[in-house]
Amino acid sequence: MAQKTTTQPFTTPELLAREGGLGPALAPAARGRGALARVDPGAVPAIVRRAGDETARRYLEFFTANIRNRNTRTAYGKAVARFMAWCDAGGFELEDIEPMVVAAYIEQLSQTEYKPGQVYGPSTVKQHLAAIRMQFDWLVTGGRLTMNPAASVRGPKHVVKTGKTPVLDADQARQLLDAIPLISAGGSPSVVGLRDRALIGVMVFSFARVGAVVAMRVEDYFADGKRWAFRLHEKGGKLHKVPAHHLAEEYIDAYLEASGLRDTPKAPLFQSVDRNRLLTGKALHRVDVFRMIRRRAKQAGLDVAVCCHTFRATGITAYLDNGGSIEKAQAIANHESPRTTKLYDRTSDELTLDEVERIRI
Repeated sequence: MAQKTTTQPFTTPELLAREGGLGPALAPAARGRGALARVDPGAVPAIVRRAGDETARRYLEFFTANIRNRNTRTAYGKAVARFMAWCDAGGFELEDIEPMVVAAYIEQLSQTEYKPGQVYGPSTVKQHLAAIRMQFDWLVTGGRLTMNPAASVRGPKHVVKTGKTPVLDADQARQLLDAIPLISAGGSPSVVGLRDRALIGVMVFSFARVGAVVAMRVEDYFADGKRWAFRLHEKGGKLHKVPAHHLAEEYIDAYLEASGLRDTPKAPLFQSVDRNRLLTGKALHRVDVFRMIRRRAKQAGLDVAVCCHTFRATGITAYLDNGGSIEKAQAIANHESPRTTKLYDRTSDELTLDEVERIRI
């Protein structure tokens, strides 16, 4: 067992202060503009701190230097921190962790309830294992450990052929969009209503991820020849151009006209509002979008547990249902594989009585 030592706070570039949302694993606090961020030892799991300063630094580097996607960084940070806390509570030191320990944790996690009556599913457990495996691999390649105890541990079997994202049919999608009030109580255009309709419209008609939509600036809606297009900021910093559907174009134009944002190309396209219902100049957070969507669905009388991904799936399903090809849907959605696009396709979800009657005995 390694000797337990007390380490002092160490400094690391301000990048740590800017990259928020890392969960319990990372909680740096900047000391003034331009200053280096001081990392409290408590921000690093105790079991890692006891392995020494260089190991703690390498632990943090995994999240800041190795993972560029903010959402992945958040999820992996929470997963690894939870595992490290579990090991620490069991009396292990970092170098004592072996495959059986990781396997025991994964087995326990798969039986853990995150809410009454609901345990973590195979996909979540596999994600936790992937995060743990990658963190240990980072420590091994950095010379802080001699072996990766998670390398040989197998996760639960998880095969997905059909997505679970709730999908609206064409009538429900139209019902939701039409239910959004576009005129305020005073008789003037409702900037919030026009914003919400435009945002949902972009997600439906461009198959866009909510993260790509909230990252858009006004200049990301631009003239492309005789028509207009959207520039979406996708995963990994990739830019993806999608022609604007005529309805999405109509929704965006009405929103820009009412908000006065057309002359501010660098401003966030979809902005939050203050208590006076005025735009703040700050981009909407995807959590705010989720809450807005739930609220709008309830106002429209839809008894569907919609989420941000619902509109991506709804758009893809409507496109395929109207004769679109899976290859073109893949290109619009910017999926790496057509298998991913197929998960969003619900055109074959409904079985007709005629099909069932084909069973003749």
